Amino acid sequence: FTLSPTHSRFCSSQIAPGTGVDADHFWSAFGKLVIENGPKNKALLDKRDTIQAKLDEYHKAGKTLETSEYKKFLVDIGYLVQEGTPFKVGTANVDPEIATIAGPQLVCPVDNPRFILNAANARWGSMMDALYGTDAVSEEGGAIKSKQYNPVRGQRVFEQTHGFLDEFFPLADGATYQDVTGFLVKDGKLVVLVENKEVALKNGAQFVGYTASPEPTSVLLLQNGMHFEIKVDRYSTVGKTHPAGVEDVVVESAMSAIADCEDSVAAVDAEDKANVYATWTGLMKGSLTAPMGGGKVRT
Repeated sequence: FTLSPTHSRFCSSQIAPGTGVDADHFWSAFGKLVIENGPKNKALLDKRDTIQAKLDEYHKAGKTLETSEYKKFLVDIGYLVQEGTPFKVGTANVDPEIATIAGPQLVCPVDNPRFILNAANARWGSMMDALYGTDAVSEEGGAIKSKQYNPVRGQRVFEQTHGFLDEFFPLADGATYQDVTGFLVKDGKLVVLVENKEVALKNGAQFVGYTASPEPTSVLLLQNGMHFEIKVDRYSTVGKTHPAGVEDVVVESAMSAIADCEDSVAAVDAEDKANVYATWTGLMKGSLTAPMGGGKVRT
């Protein structure tokens, strides 16, 4: 097979370094696979072309479609095959984000560093920022969006956030998050202070972690396989307006992302593919950056 000089240089200078794989060895092994499987792939493509030509001929003839006759035709040309014996497909080592957790999945073109970095960083997102900065919260009654923190709007955000926590992480004894004044951890269990009374989660298993210094600065909760982090800082702009010092609730958002090289990117020739592979390599090595405007850089 003929190797594109662009790909050869790119593999040697950007992909191979740091992997422990010699570029020449890679191309030699890849070449053997191409030589071994090339004729098989060509035969399959030729078969597909033959079947497509017969389908085109059939439909161009303008025949009336009769289900039984058409099915027999599809079987005769090899488009349909007889059903085989029952079988099962087993999988192993599949990440829970793909196998078991029901969460959002992004699809993102790989040729744009800013887009793919945004997708990679979308695993966690601020629920309170989303509420504050969008029309999910009305601007009536002085709750306008502004560059400076608006305590009136902030209070509306807290009200919705408390309602969310009450619904998915309910407290025992009918307590509500709007009355929470603090968080403690005792004997590995979350203790929520409600007007100086100690209250537990109704479902203690939802508490899965925390950070403390010495009181909790974050509380990690779990619902349906997805994590929610209550961040606490009584001295921050937002936290000092909340009785418990809550400054944010960060939620696990996009569980996975499809890095798309075909549907949303025309990665056809060697230069296109090298561009896509360069972006992916930078993402995997943690060296990819992109300007975000205002002097900010996304990593």
